[in-house]
Amino acid sequence: MLLRLAYLGVTNAFAMLRLLPMSDHGKDIEILALRHQLMVLERQLGKERARFAPGDRAFLAALLHRLPRGVLRQVRLLVGPDTVLRWHHDLLARRHAARSRPKRAGRPRTVRSIRALILRLARENPGWGYRRIHGELLVLGVQVAASTVWEILKDAGIDPAPERAVTTWADFLRSQADALLACDFFETITLSGTRLYVFAVLEHASRRIRVLGATAHPTASWVTQAAKNLVMDLEDTGCRARFLIRDRDGKFPALFDTVLEGAGIEVVLSGIRMPRMNARMERWVQTCRHELLDRTLIWNQHHLLHALREFEQHYNSHRPHQGIADARPLHPLPPPITDPDAIAHLDIRRRDRLGGTLHEYQHAA
Repeated sequence: MLLRLAYLGVTNAFAMLRLLPMSDHGKDIEILALRHQLMVLERQLGKERARFAPGDRAFLAALLHRLPRGVLRQVRLLVGPDTVLRWHHDLLARRHAARSRPKRAGRPRTVRSIRALILRLARENPGWGYRRIHGELLVLGVQVAASTVWEILKDAGIDPAPERAVTTWADFLRSQADALLACDFFETITLSGTRLYVFAVLEHASRRIRVLGATAHPTASWVTQAAKNLVMDLEDTGCRARFLIRDRDGKFPALFDTVLEGAGIEVVLSGIRMPRMNARMERWVQTCRHELLDRTLIWNQHHLLHALREFEQHYNSHRPHQGIADARPLHPLPPPITDPDAIAHLDIRRRDRLGGTLHEYQHAA
């Protein structure tokens, strides 16, 4: 806006210099011509109004505000005299507000290191309120008001006084990920129209998947036997699972929970119509459909089991997972290649699974 005002001042100063050698008769003729052009412009605008930039408003207000209101009403303008006077009042108000603004607003801002320390204490101790954090700061020799701690936590979106006895579902999943399993049924249809049910279990920490079987009739005895097979598999691999998340599907008999409880695994039921409580298992089902079942024609149960075993090996041994920093459930990431010559002469081979449905890439031996 300041550049606009400077430009308008310079251009109008040169215009004033151009008017000095003109006679009064010539000036009158130019005034009449300008008034007529304004009439033509107003006629073309109709009900629309001319729009002025902030710099134009400030310049017109400074140029015309000294004229009496009666004289302003006789001047041919695109706006009314009251508008010009309002522009001038707004200009003075903004100027006064800018001069009256204090150079330093309020109390000095808390030192950044103290703010970072307060947020760190809140993050590492979710059960601490602002009073407990304030006391810990005093023990460390950091002098700060309790109200300041409260404001810093609130500005960061952290509850200054959290509920001490409440544990959210997300907190439970994070704290028990190393000992947490999730299971679910999902269905698929073969070319002959047979509906088959697949039962799988996922380890939360490693993302390892176990396909326990597929059947057209998930009876109570079949599901119970799948639970026994799961317990034996966990014992063979040394997996120390403590919890298993499942939904409230009627396919799970009471004996299913009994078998797991006998192995020291507590069954945790998800909420009714709340698939997000078993989100990681639901995400694996979506991955299995997108990468395998939607791209494969399933002939029968035997073909389905073969495809699922291949996908299980691919998922656990080769496919990277973002949830575990792009590692694989059964293998960590290899060390990065640092030799420039090796990078310049990469020899990558492709291995196909299920006739090319799944691709795996590895270095040539």
